[in-house]
Amino acid sequence: MNDGQKKTTPKKDVKRNKTTKAWMMEHVTDSYVQQAKAGGWRSRAVFKLKEIDEKDRLLKPGMTVVDLGAAPGSWCQYASKRIQPGGRMVAIDLMKMEPVAGVTFIQGDFREDEPLQKLESLLDGQLVDLVLSDMAPNMSGIEMVDQTRVMYLAELTLEFARQHLKPDGDMLVKVFQGPDFMKYRQAIRGVFGVTHMRKPAASRGRSAEIFLLARKKLG
Repeated sequence: MNDGQKKTTPKKDVKRNKTTKAWMMEHVTDSYVQQAKAGGWRSRAVFKLKEIDEKDRLLKPGMTVVDLGAAPGSWCQYASKRIQPGGRMVAIDLMKMEPVAGVTFIQGDFREDEPLQKLESLLDGQLVDLVLSDMAPNMSGIEMVDQTRVMYLAELTLEFARQHLKPDGDMLVKVFQGPDFMKYRQAIRGVFGVTHMRKPAASRGRSAEIFLLARKKLG
């Protein structure tokens, strides 16, 4: 029923709309987004991996690579080309991912047993050269909650690497700087001989994300 009063939008909805519009404007004008579209890449995230690869010579022909949290697939696009000839790539994500040539994809939640078992079954006991993880949970907007969720995924990645990486193998994992960061970095040092922190130019400045590159897995 119309009581003659003008309807108003709740303040929280106004704030949300402003935030969404600001994000959309930033996204549309982002040079990495534009470069990704021009180059046929599925997301701007490809430039994070590309920069680290070019700096650290991460990917080589003939490698076996696992990509955790692969969708929409730009890391797979890039890495699958870099490991040829003779390379093999297996990827997993909760979200659907359109096929990428040379990549075997599993749709499922890496945190659950069944998809993880499918991944391990595909590997069939083969140890891998490199584990990639750009995994991130759905963000709540609550900093402490989001940091905890991201670090949990990072811990699962480390455990997977511990079990499935070859001696001298490498791991690249996204983490958030926060209360558990140093503890996690210390855990990595118990598994790998060398650890580097990387903040690619394509990582937005305000983002707390950073990539840990762990090299030379201890035998």
